[in-house]
Amino acid sequence: MSLVRTGPRSYPGPPPWATPGLLRKLWGDRLRLLSDAADEYGDVVRFAMGPKTLYFFNHPDHARHVLTDNAANYHKGLGLAEARRRILGDGLLTSEGETWRGQRRVISPAFRRERIAGFADVVADAGVQLTGRLEARTGDVVDLAGEMTALTMDVLGRTLLDADLSPLSFLGSAFETAQEQAMFEMVTLGALPLWLPLPRHRRFRAARRQIEDAVRTLVSTREQGAGTDGSDLMAMLLRAASGEPSAGARWNGLRDQIVTMLLAGHETTASTLSWTWYLLSQHPEAAERMRAEAVAALGDRTPGHADLTRLPYTTMVIQETMRLYPAVWGLPRRAVAADEIGGYPVPAGADVMISPYTLHRHRDFWTEPDQFRPERFAADAPPVAHRYAYIPFGAGPRVCVGSHLGMLEATLIAAMVARRFRFEFAGPAEPVPEAMLSLRVRGGLPVRVLAA
Repeated sequence: MSLVRTGPRSYPGPPPWATPGLLRKLWGDRLRLLSDAADEYGDVVRFAMGPKTLYFFNHPDHARHVLTDNAANYHKGLGLAEARRRILGDGLLTSEGETWRGQRRVISPAFRRERIAGFADVVADAGVQLTGRLEARTGDVVDLAGEMTALTMDVLGRTLLDADLSPLSFLGSAFETAQEQAMFEMVTLGALPLWLPLPRHRRFRAARRQIEDAVRTLVSTREQGAGTDGSDLMAMLLRAASGEPSAGARWNGLRDQIVTMLLAGHETTASTLSWTWYLLSQHPEAAERMRAEAVAALGDRTPGHADLTRLPYTTMVIQETMRLYPAVWGLPRRAVAADEIGGYPVPAGADVMISPYTLHRHRDFWTEPDQFRPERFAADAPPVAHRYAYIPFGAGPRVCVGSHLGMLEATLIAAMVARRFRFEFAGPAEPVPEAMLSLRVRGGLPVRVLAA
């Protein structure tokens, strides 16, 4: 059904006196803010929160318009604007226009399918090390989210940067602090300057120094070794930066790109794997089916790229996990010029939100949307009712450049772990999804490790 109508329409949304509650949700539970609004007001909601107004569009047709059909009119917005200023600079995730197109041209060769296939051995080796650690902890309670973060950071270093990131284990907590600061500034509209001697600001400044020191270490180590030789992403970035007219511009460009890769390159897959293990701990029949598939397809051997086609159910589990808990939960945009979406006027400069989290649970496009049902993605299942009802990697020209690597990593690791272990959730309460730059498990994922 088309949502295009003639003539502008007035927006549904919460009344002005609801602003304090909206701000509390924006700070503490962004997913609930969007989900509750969709349930109460429908596919189009206007949030007026003091000086800030957010336009939430929650129909696949809306997503297609913003992300693809008129993508040039929508730059990165709420949340990412604060992250750009405080963490990511002008990296691939936050840059716009010709700057972004140039960065994408530099980075894209590192993610070509033939290169991704060659990364399978690195992923499998990381899986062997992970299963060894879990074997030593059988019967114990471990933080599986922490293990997934360590694994994906290791894979990122060895595949894209040709670097050992293990000495930089502090990066996980530093990025967490930096993201919290970006979200805080989003909610407070930057009303509290960073120079104020608040404990929050001191923690952020220390985290930012740690992140920049890590980048300096990676760059200097590489320059003293292989330099710009090689076909890995680090070599590509160094070669591209060599053409900058000044040392300052060269450093800023390298820093922004490497920080973006360090954050986005590990956190999204770690999030997907963490939520996969939680869902499987709640659905033992799916865990057993996945284990049986891995045993039949792989036996005891270390898997390779060719094994992906032998793991259809594991792939379905990953896809269903990304439906329920998409790592990229929100796609904030800012309208460059005035526009109209589904008959609703969008002012120039307006903050617009498209949310994969709510699209993936839209009752008009998914049967029992809150239920974990991997069979939705079986080869013989009916196709998704609308192409833009399922966008775990985004869509349009800014679709995630690392999607194939993420699927390779998640699928092979899931199969390697599932054939040997099962997990019992050991937390005092259900895990809470934390909507930061990615959809993390708040406070970690405590599980008891058991033999499969």
